[in-house]
Amino acid sequence: MDNSFESRLCKLKELINNSNHIVFFGGAGVSTESGIPDFRSKDGLYNTPNVGFENYSPEYLLSHTCLYKEPSVFYEFYRQKLNVEGIEPNITHKKLAELEKTKDLVVVTQNIDGLHQKAGSKNVLEIHGTTLRNYCSNCGKKFPSDYIFKSKDPIPRCCKSGFIRPDVTLYEESLPHAFEEAIYAIRKADLMIVAGTSLTVYPAATLTSYFRGPLVIINRDETNQDSMAALVFRESMGEVFKEL
Repeated sequence: MDNSFESRLCKLKELINNSNHIVFFGGAGVSTESGIPDFRSKDGLYNTPNVGFENYSPEYLLSHTCLYKEPSVFYEFYRQKLNVEGIEPNITHKKLAELEKTKDLVVVTQNIDGLHQKAGSKNVLEIHGTTLRNYCSNCGKKFPSDYIFKSKDPIPRCCKSGFIRPDVTLYEESLPHAFEEAIYAIRKADLMIVAGTSLTVYPAATLTSYFRGPLVIINRDETNQDSMAALVFRESMGEVFKEL
């Protein structure tokens, strides 16, 4: 059996052409080629020493508890690590936006950087929220996308008791309605492409269990669901998508 890159690429193109409803489920690896570090790889945010943060677990730094118990720590980490100003979409973002013009395509993303929309995608479900929306935790008032990053206040506040926080799903918080919408889209799909995710973050990793059809996995490292996939690519995402 020919398992060359060219053969697998040809099969992927055939699957896309023959599909009516496609779901692209992407993780942090989708944005690494834009210069945004992922979290769990050896060079990711979770494995990079940071003066001032070395005594905290990464899960704590992005948790509900940290925001409300140690907000000065939360906002300092958030400002240092999650500002995407000046970051541009890469070939994968752009190709997905192009594909959406000819196919019923839904992008389900774990990323919070808004790059899919910046590339032109319209049908995007952000199951972990986004850094591009901010609101008051008390009254719900909305603030500009760059407000937290540009604020001079170490702890940006709106009301007396309200933080201006990002519309991001933190550890210990419930996932937004977009997660339920993602399940609906996946159940309807006849092709699912999973890319740039280790499939170890739950409950997001359970999304593939709602799919019945050919599964394509594009990830530089092995995942625990490779054996269920019709196609597996270890090549870089950019290398795959530039050929589509």
